[in-house]
Amino acid sequence: MTATAGARKTRAAVSDRTKAENSLGRKLVAPAVIIMLIVTAFPMIRALWLSVYDYTLTAPDDKKFVGLGNYATALSDSLFWRDTGVTVLIMVVTVGVELVVGFVFAMVMHRLVFARGVVRTSILIPYGIITVISGFAWQFAFSQTNGFVSGWLHMSPTFNWFGHTWSALLAIMVSEIWKTTPFMSLLLLAGLAQVSEDMVEAAKVDGATWWQRLYKVILPNMRAAIMVAVLFRALDAYRIFDNIFVMTNGAQNTESVSFLTYRQVIEQFSLGMGSALSVLLFLSVMLVAYILVKAFRVDLAQARQEV
Repeated sequence: MTATAGARKTRAAVSDRTKAENSLGRKLVAPAVIIMLIVTAFPMIRALWLSVYDYTLTAPDDKKFVGLGNYATALSDSLFWRDTGVTVLIMVVTVGVELVVGFVFAMVMHRLVFARGVVRTSILIPYGIITVISGFAWQFAFSQTNGFVSGWLHMSPTFNWFGHTWSALLAIMVSEIWKTTPFMSLLLLAGLAQVSEDMVEAAKVDGATWWQRLYKVILPNMRAAIMVAVLFRALDAYRIFDNIFVMTNGAQNTESVSFLTYRQVIEQFSLGMGSALSVLLFLSVMLVAYILVKAFRVDLAQARQEV
């Protein structure tokens, strides 16, 4: 058999395997997708329909069709773009810090010889706490009257963390990082388990330093896991609401897009504008997902070691 014929046979086998796995994957996720569509289809269609009307609960009979007017109003309002900037800032900072800290935790857990279960369970404790409760805990920690963060940092006890935009955002981001870093570390730990120890040892024998092994062997083979971890956390961070609601209630320009949508619907009873904002939030989340997937350029077939 020639080399060309062998390569063609290998590609055909890989193609058949990929097709079979894709078919099986579609069959396995089909029930969950159908149930999700049944549960979410009506609210999504309803929100899209309400977004083209000027409709408030205080005047239910005075509903006017405005087409894309609500979207035009939102996109031309500086408040929407300010809140979008705050949302993006929180997402970028928290996900970036969580990626670095979570990778360190994952490396430690991966190298542990004993008490692995205890360590992994301990790291998961913050993630198991309800977000509202952790938000109240961190609000107490940063409190001006009885908080301990200022004392730890040797700052003035009269400093009000929630009285300034950047310090309030910092407190929110710290609470978010503390809560969700365990989730990131577990996803990265799963990626580390897929890295071949033989490749790492071969690089070590060739004289590669620890940093060279990290950048040349470990991280490239973890690209798929890193993409999944960053994608999941970025989409979750972009929809941040709980910590802002508990810690600042949107004061000091700490409002996110989700919180702006909440204020329009719950506080001002504007279902039309609130629905338009929810649609824009959904489109923003989809855009973030698209950018991240394109940025990582992960070849899933190669990640499964098919080629």
